Amino acid sequence: MQPVRTIEGKIAVLDRADVDTDQIIPKQFLKRIERTGFGEFLFFDWVNDGEIDLPKAPVLVAGRNFGCGSSREHAVWAIQQAGYDAVIAPSFGDIFYTNATKNGLLPIVLPDEDVRALMGAEGCQVDLEAQLVSFGGRVVPFEIDADVRNRLLNGLDDIAITLDGEADIDAYEGSRAWPAPATTST
Repeated sequence: MQPVRTIEGKIAVLDRADVDTDQIIPKQFLKRIERTGFGEFLFFDWVNDGEIDLPKAPVLVAGRNFGCGSSREHAVWAIQQAGYDAVIAPSFGDIFYTNATKNGLLPIVLPDEDVRALMGAEGCQVDLEAQLVSFGGRVVPFEIDADVRNRLLNGLDDIAITLDGEADIDAYEGSRAWPAPATTST
């Protein structure tokens, strides 16, 4: 996982609330066994119906309750593979939010009025270390869990976090030595 520090550039606006993971990446594209190739299917039905045409940008700005629905990690992969590094919305589905942070996609919760103002901007800068979103002469702070922030700033996935405690794990396992199974002679 790549560290996330600052993200800067244009924004793509998806002014819709309650966008669920089935809309982000439809079920017919979940048959792949790899974690790659999902970006081209992002919002597939809406794009094919001509409902939306999102520009290439590092930041996706959306309505409330983004990523609600099923626990589809593929939704995060599709967003990232389509070129987005952050999603800013007034709220997120809980499972989507967790999946995002565990895969290096930065979900940012801002008040609805700030999201609305951001939707009118051409671009923004996100500074995870300072926990600030800057756009159109405004600077808006955001909150993020300290552990999640550390994970993203340092590019740590679950395996890297576990390996960070390897010495403690080894010491614990060593203190719990189990006796070897009894052998029987015949």
